[in-house]
Amino acid sequence: MHIHILGICGTFMGGLAQIAKQLGHEVTGSDQNMYPPMSDELIKLSIDVMNGYEAEHLHSCPDLILVGNTLSRGNPAIEYMLNQRLPFMSGPEWLYREVLYDKHVLAVSGTHGKTTTTTILSWILEYSDLNPSFLIGGVAENFGKSASYTNSEYFVIEADEYDTAFFDKRSKFVHYHPDTLIINNIEYDHADIFHDLAAIRAEFHNLVRTLPETAKIIYPLGDNEVETVLNMGCWTSLETFLGAGSDWAITDASRDYRDFSIVNSGNEAGKVSWPVIGEHNAFNALAAIIAAKNIGVSVEKACAALSEFKSVKRRLECIYDSNDIYIYDDFAHHPTAIRKSLQAIKSYVENGRIIAIMEPRSNTMRMGVHADTLSAAFADADQVFLYQEKNLKWNITEYMSELGNRCQVFVDVDKIVELVSSEVQPQDHIVIMSNGAFGDIHQKLIGRLNKL
Repeated sequence: MHIHILGICGTFMGGLAQIAKQLGHEVTGSDQNMYPPMSDELIKLSIDVMNGYEAEHLHSCPDLILVGNTLSRGNPAIEYMLNQRLPFMSGPEWLYREVLYDKHVLAVSGTHGKTTTTTILSWILEYSDLNPSFLIGGVAENFGKSASYTNSEYFVIEADEYDTAFFDKRSKFVHYHPDTLIINNIEYDHADIFHDLAAIRAEFHNLVRTLPETAKIIYPLGDNEVETVLNMGCWTSLETFLGAGSDWAITDASRDYRDFSIVNSGNEAGKVSWPVIGEHNAFNALAAIIAAKNIGVSVEKACAALSEFKSVKRRLECIYDSNDIYIYDDFAHHPTAIRKSLQAIKSYVENGRIIAIMEPRSNTMRMGVHADTLSAAFADADQVFLYQEKNLKWNITEYMSELGNRCQVFVDVDKIVELVSSEVQPQDHIVIMSNGAFGDIHQKLIGRLNKL
């Protein structure tokens, strides 16, 4: 079958492309924004990606068109598809019909930590010889890819609450019907889709309502929003972590959380020593360990797997280490995620400055929804450089006064590169945060530092 994917360079649709290719389909696609890491994945698979969304991209009359959620009516490819009555479907619907329907689905949901937790869980199952299929919103370094289809009964998936397609405004995760569900947390995000937090709660509850009694929900005790969702009605067994009185907890953690112990029902169940830093990542690991235990993987085996875990591309990924200067590429684009990433670096850095460079690029950030809380997220940064992109709907400078001279705002990426490279010092840790390409700032800065 010839499948053409509209929006193929998104992490989810790009993952579907990889799975469809493994299933033996001919796969092509269209997109208007192509950048690493997904562009690299598609190139490795020799998938033909056409630039833009032109009607002629569909003149070959593919057997099926998978429509990404970034496309809407008025798009030339969409109009041609509808006018010619070409067969189409959303990515999540296709995934369930073709792949998930007969699998034990382990889904990871929540505002933050989905990609890392999904990757950890996939690796634990792989290390335990369960050979899982997976679909992750990032490139898992242990696997060298973001998606894989196998003959295993287990499928691990990052369960996103974003909408499905222009013709299906339900959250993508409603289609997955998981048997094991992690809900890491719930906060307000995706303001372009959800009017308020209540709308997000409703979608999470739609997910909860589809779970059978035999399923398991794993969540942090004391997260008020998650508990509000569950109190709306839950017919599935629960297992808790982190909060007072929870089933699972972390104790005896080192300052940077590269070492910690796991407690289950008051008894030590395992010890973790791994290369990943940050309290939030330890919590992600604990959720994954609980989910793995739910399908028979011992805590001891899961802890051993973590010792060989290599993290995810663009999640506090160190991309430069030279002359005692370090650059990290981080996907953080919500105040909570920014704060946690910087806290993780702070817990790890003994000397030197933390320099945060951030592009408010997500739709929610562009709308200014988090403007009032953004400055507090940089509490652990010694210097902050923010990019005022021309289409941003609010003036960053007006909201950063409490940071004083620690913060500077720029309208030119090259100016940020010039200033940072001229003022950089040994033992500096530079964290670049964006959910996009950020004007190729990563390579521009590395190029300048290599000339020093």
